[in-house]
Amino acid sequence: MFDVCPACGIYDEAKTIDHTGSHAICPHCQYPHPFVHLPLYVVTGASGVGKTTVCLHMPTRTRDYVFLESDIFWQPVFNTPESDYAPFQNYCLRAAKNIAQAGRPVVLYGSVVPLQYARAPQRRYFTTLHYLALVCEKSRLVERLKARPAWRDSASTGFITRMVTFNQWFVDHVAEYPDMTLLDTTALALEDTLIAVENWLQSASR
Repeated sequence: MFDVCPACGIYDEAKTIDHTGSHAICPHCQYPHPFVHLPLYVVTGASGVGKTTVCLHMPTRTRDYVFLESDIFWQPVFNTPESDYAPFQNYCLRAAKNIAQAGRPVVLYGSVVPLQYARAPQRRYFTTLHYLALVCEKSRLVERLKARPAWRDSASTGFITRMVTFNQWFVDHVAEYPDMTLLDTTALALEDTLIAVENWLQSASR
């Protein structure tokens, strides 16, 4: 219930953030709600580039962050392509914000582009957002998607085309986003990928 003002009891996620004192100011009664104001780290990319595998291994390597897979929040109600999945993206940020109140920054894994989080109301509760986009050479990406179990339904022509296009988006647009870094996983072994992600986190945390 983080978005409910403890003073007037009104629910409103669009609070004004006092960055100097880490307070969320209620727009209805002006109560300054203190909160832990941390950065958010986002590992993104198309299906097949290695996000989930990295997410599964990172908690055993460092306890400085909370590693969170956004897919665990997915429900049919969030299937809103007409809004570019805005309710889902905002929900993921809301969950990450509440988890961060324990004092550790969240590393959120999911297929997202910076604009989707930038326009979400919950984005205001993070100091900065840092993006690491995992990418993969086209033929290798197709190979990985086709090798998945049939229940994942990732071998269809339509799905592969969408993922290849999404993967290329990061390559084409990375220069437009100074807060986004690319990591090509095409030829990287898992250990090398994990080391690269650790190095990115350390660099982005400075």
